[in-house]
Amino acid sequence: MRIRPVGAHALLLDLAPGNGSTPADVATQVEAWRAELAHRRDLGELTALEIVPAATTVLLDGVPDPEAAAGSIAGWTPRPATDRSATGPVEIPVTYDGADLPIVAEHWAVTVPTVVQRLAGTDFRVAFCGFAPGFPYLTGLPGELALPRLPTPRPRVPTGSVALAGPYAGIYPSPSPGGWLLVGRTGLPLFDVTADPPTRLTPGTRVRLVPA
Repeated sequence: MRIRPVGAHALLLDLAPGNGSTPADVATQVEAWRAELAHRRDLGELTALEIVPAATTVLLDGVPDPEAAAGSIAGWTPRPATDRSATGPVEIPVTYDGADLPIVAEHWAVTVPTVVQRLAGTDFRVAFCGFAPGFPYLTGLPGELALPRLPTPRPRVPTGSVALAGPYAGIYPSPSPGGWLLVGRTGLPLFDVTADPPTRLTPGTRVRLVPA
């Protein structure tokens, strides 16, 4: 792990793949560090206004003394993410009727019902949010099941669409263009600007995509 200063009051923990580590390994480390940093902040051992995970990094923003914080972080060892899984998963009801299910089945060399069974049986976790407010990037699928995006993105993907791309599953919280493969849809709202927090699925949350 490399700790980089970002501006005057931020730090970036860089966990980019190296030494034979896989994207799944990195995702696990990002979640472990996100959880550890949040825990340390709760204990008063770290001061940071924001802890923002991404695919291979964790950003700490609003750090009064970045140099001192970096020194402390360098001496910490995060517990595995599985050690912090006492909270049960959030169940998202999904109608599995996505237009791209046959494409996913072809890539995985299985039947469409097997695709649905695999997705419904996977214990996902929110790795980070991005692309659009409240859009969760869900990890949990094996690396060998990573999927390409569509050659040409759709101009409009409906709210609640459940989709796959690369190693991730995701749920569109609002209508937007998108090139992910659509496998289903949910009517559960994921983003409400008037709620606290506005995002239903925050980083670290376990998720099950259960058939509606």
